[in-house]
Amino acid sequence: MADAIADTRRLYTKPQNLNDAYGPPSNFLEIDVSNPETVGVGRGRYTTYEVRLKTNLPIFKLKESCVRRRYSDFEWLRAELERESKVVVPPLPGKALFRQLPFRGDDGIFDDSFIEERRQGLEQFLNKVAGHPLAQNERCLHMFLQDEFVDKNYTPSKIRQA
Repeated sequence: MADAIADTRRLYTKPQNLNDAYGPPSNFLEIDVSNPETVGVGRGRYTTYEVRLKTNLPIFKLKESCVRRRYSDFEWLRAELERESKVVVPPLPGKALFRQLPFRGDDGIFDDSFIEERRQGLEQFLNKVAGHPLAQNERCLHMFLQDEFVDKNYTPSKIRQA
């Protein structure tokens, strides 16, 4: 067997200038879930979250968007992705059934610490899902992130890049 000599030459790379080093990244996708607001009274009370998107990925029609979503909207998105895509969808933060029981000493699911914990979990969920290249082609994800209202009677389809 002949002795193989390893090629240790470096690949030629273009020298980096200030624009390359400090300019905007070539592809980025930032999703923040913030500003929780609890609305309604009694059994009609629920919390909504602001979902803010910034991206330069060509597959998204809007480069910046801001919508409000409630937990049930996240559940809908997860169910749609599981049904329509070939992506392994991460879990949502739990439903917190124990916190919904009456006669508790705190605000239950409307307690500030619970809302913050859930907000972090929802943000983590969205960033994992939206960062997946196959999920980025799903119409339900685009609708969830960029349309003011979620049309739960939509026709599932793939997004085609322009």
